[in-house]
Amino acid sequence: MSNTIRVIQYGLGPIGCATARLVDERDDLDLVGAVDIDPAKVGRDVGLLIGLHHELGVRIERELAAVGRPADVVLHTTNSFFDLFTDQVLGILAAGFDVVSTSEELSFPWLEDPDQAARIDAAARAAGRTVLGTGVNPGFLMDTLPLCMTSIMQRVDHVSVLRVINASKRRGPFQAKIGAGMTVDEFRSRMAGGRMGHVGLIQSTTMIFDTLGKKLVRFENTVEPVVAEKPVRTEFFDVAPGRVRGLHQVGRAYADDGEFVGLTFRAALDEEPDGDTIRITGLPDLTVTLRGTNGDLATVAMAVNAIRRTREAAPGLLTMRDLPIVTGTAAPARRAVERGGAQDVESGGSP
Repeated sequence: MSNTIRVIQYGLGPIGCATARLVDERDDLDLVGAVDIDPAKVGRDVGLLIGLHHELGVRIERELAAVGRPADVVLHTTNSFFDLFTDQVLGILAAGFDVVSTSEELSFPWLEDPDQAARIDAAARAAGRTVLGTGVNPGFLMDTLPLCMTSIMQRVDHVSVLRVINASKRRGPFQAKIGAGMTVDEFRSRMAGGRMGHVGLIQSTTMIFDTLGKKLVRFENTVEPVVAEKPVRTEFFDVAPGRVRGLHQVGRAYADDGEFVGLTFRAALDEEPDGDTIRITGLPDLTVTLRGTNGDLATVAMAVNAIRRTREAAPGLLTMRDLPIVTGTAAPARRAVERGGAQDVESGGSP
């Protein structure tokens, strides 16, 4: 295997643009192709789209087959849900590439979506390729990191994770995803449609249950709006008092002997203090608090850092628990990136 891994970026929303920039910075990676369905992007040089001030000689194509250059792996950053990304992933496998995806439902689909997982796993094995679903959440904060913490425990009784995000610091599509600016009625209506809010609590939950050998008997997911008490303004939204500035989402999961996992995700404009707290009770009790976890930066880092481990892994659909530890790199970057204004349009990604 060559030391330099050739990468195609599939999806050029804000997360995809950021992963492409990081790939371009890395000595061990080479950005050789880019794919997006947006007519305004197709045909452009990817370097200019992702915020560089020079061309990279890589043309954005509408279809993967049009890339026409040898590659090893596809960084897939498009949609959260199986019905929107399955054909994309199957097409990538048919073309002969490994896949690292930020699609949340792919992060641990074996209990919640076993048929879809089996279909992608079979296609990956038939192609002799590897598929990984990853990100910061799901993929790390509420599943992989707590599971790593249990390695120094003699007994695990309960896992609790609280993630609080000041969404004013995040991209426009993320602020829209949490309901910023909506009325409470609009928020509840959109939530009922099933395509708004955080995706990933059930995937993180099932990864914890399955890995620790517990049987999940019930999962409860509740979402409530966080309402502004005073005007809130960001680059993307002006939120009047009484309108929604974010959401408070809680997943509770039960085994036969009671609640075993509690995951709380709170993301709102002007929400302070933000941070992540993991509490695991057992022998001994453990608490870890993180500050400074930027969901966008962390998702991009995880996806790019996981490329080499994915290339080294056996064929099939894998999750983060199946890989050796994924780390960042201390190697010098190939170049300093001059960043401009990459377009801020909706993309898959983990908050």
